[in-house]
Amino acid sequence: MTSLPPQPLSPLDGRYRAAVAGLSEHLSEAGLNRARALVEVEWLLHLTDHGMFGTRALPADQARLLRAAVAEFGEDDVAELATLEARTRHDVKAVEYWVRTRLERLGLTTVAELTHFAATSEDINNLSYAITVRDAVTTVWRPRIVELVDKLRGMALEQRATPMLARTHGQPATPTTLGRELAVFVGRLDRLLARLDRVEYLGKFNGATGTYAAHLVAGPDVDWQRVSREFVTGLGLTWNPLTTQIESHDWQAELYDVVVHIGRVLHNLCTDVWTYISLGYFRQIPVEGATGSSTMPHKVNPIRFENAEANLELSAAILGSLSATLVTSRLQRDLTDSSTQRNIGVGFGHSLLAVDNILRGLDELAVDQARLAADLDGNWEVLAEAVQTVIRAEVAAGRSGIANPYELLKELTRGRRLGAAELREFVAGLDLSAEAKERLAALTPSAYVGLASELTGLIERPADRPASA
Repeated sequence: MTSLPPQPLSPLDGRYRAAVAGLSEHLSEAGLNRARALVEVEWLLHLTDHGMFGTRALPADQARLLRAAVAEFGEDDVAELATLEARTRHDVKAVEYWVRTRLERLGLTTVAELTHFAATSEDINNLSYAITVRDAVTTVWRPRIVELVDKLRGMALEQRATPMLARTHGQPATPTTLGRELAVFVGRLDRLLARLDRVEYLGKFNGATGTYAAHLVAGPDVDWQRVSREFVTGLGLTWNPLTTQIESHDWQAELYDVVVHIGRVLHNLCTDVWTYISLGYFRQIPVEGATGSSTMPHKVNPIRFENAEANLELSAAILGSLSATLVTSRLQRDLTDSSTQRNIGVGFGHSLLAVDNILRGLDELAVDQARLAADLDGNWEVLAEAVQTVIRAEVAAGRSGIANPYELLKELTRGRRLGAAELREFVAGLDLSAEAKERLAALTPSAYVGLASELTGLIERPADRPASA
């Protein structure tokens, strides 16, 4: 059999790469190694800036060039690290040697032994993962989520007064507005975004088993907790002072749980929009040249929302597994987290792909006002709730003697379709005040939407977050 040329094993790196490429900048192996190099360099500079072991702060131009080597980390550096790792059989050690090479080029061999000083691999890795995940979330993933939420916000406010027949258990129910139903999703997602923004990105730098043992032997008069705290917070992370050899990953579990929760709300949005399309409330705008079915020429399928559902389920499975497993490490250290964390980008990739599909799907929708109106006009029996509730109020006020109004309306409407004339005739024969009869006679399914429009107004942009990250 003829061999195929090398192909990406994951569709995220093949078919869907364009939609998720932004994450590769941070959550790929190269992104992780660049972050490792950053941590190694910044730790060395932190030590020299504090004059550790008789050193002095590097001249500004040398510090700038060392940092530039990290900032310009590219394909040649990736290849060099691959060669180093093939020899060391250790990814973090390869990064250490890469940094030492840069020090030699800059004539800084006198401080070379402060590279990776008193550090275990996890000191480098936990900070690197925190940096890459934080940057991926804040600069790539979250902005797209905000874009989607604000797209929904605009649609909801635009359709806030568009009446729509509601369905509970799939059956006709008290009407609402299309905008109010979209607003429910916006409210849920706004709340989850606020939770997302409260998640801390933790880091530790305390040695082989988290006790600063090597640090203290080498520098017994140094306040190593202060040095560690200043270093970690200087990277824009929250310092975790009490760990084993590994940072405990609790912040990752908290983050992924929120991301998965957001994904589940989006999954619910997809199934609802899919159903509204099925009911004809939304029309899909045909894309020029696109094919909906290989055999049925008329088809315009809701594939964007179906694709999103599938990818949200994959994301939830991966990130949910990460959340469950990363918080456990045997005694002071095991390596289960090492392979597990290499899939962080996969979990976020499927989520980002889903968001991209939802945004594209929403852009291809149009509201069918006539279909919405026809559905309402064909279900006058949904006003039974209004009639029996008004009767209850009239009885309570002493203006009616009708007994068991719920049963009365149940007998009239359950399992039956009523028209406007039949319902109004029924209301006219009730023992009610003239004002109550007049109010009920004027009621229509499309007007029976309560405070739906006002409730939609609750989703005006939250004051606690900007339009985009």
